[in-house]
Amino acid sequence: MSDAMSMLEGGGRSGGPGRMAGLTADGLSVSARCVVGGLFVAMGLSKALDPVDFLKLVRQYELIEASVGLNLIAVVLPWFELFCGVLLLAGVAVRGTAVVSLGMLMPFSLVVWDRARGLHESLGGPFCGIRFDCGCGAGEVAICHKLAENAVLMLCSAWLLGAGGRRWCLWPALFRGRG
Repeated sequence: MSDAMSMLEGGGRSGGPGRMAGLTADGLSVSARCVVGGLFVAMGLSKALDPVDFLKLVRQYELIEASVGLNLIAVVLPWFELFCGVLLLAGVAVRGTAVVSLGMLMPFSLVVWDRARGLHESLGGPFCGIRFDCGCGAGEVAICHKLAENAVLMLCSAWLLGAGGRRWCLWPALFRGRG
């Protein structure tokens, strides 16, 4: 193949549009990993350091009545969230961790929305004016802001699930050259 043809297809010595698109996709993947992973680490750590307060917040949702289940959630979930955040930041098991993060974010968002809807119906006022501590680790938040934040986190996780960018990932570097 000639150098001119190679450059048109995105290869060659100067990179070309194909290389630029790859760098952009890798950049978006790294950004998504940093956003989701960083927030999971920060929020998980804030909950892990105060499990009693987190337990009180989980209890408010009235999803589980058994004290053993509530205690298990309050103790295990923050550390699991922290672990997932570290995996994303390090670039280890990115796709699997993206699935897990979606699996945590979707039901959490639905439960937060349902609680906010219930507060809206009982208190009245504008929906976006509702504020409460949802248990995410950030303290009292405006509900519309929290739901928008979770939507962005879910989009980032979905991107990581499909993108496959491996730039600055630890996992492929550990096994490079092994066949």
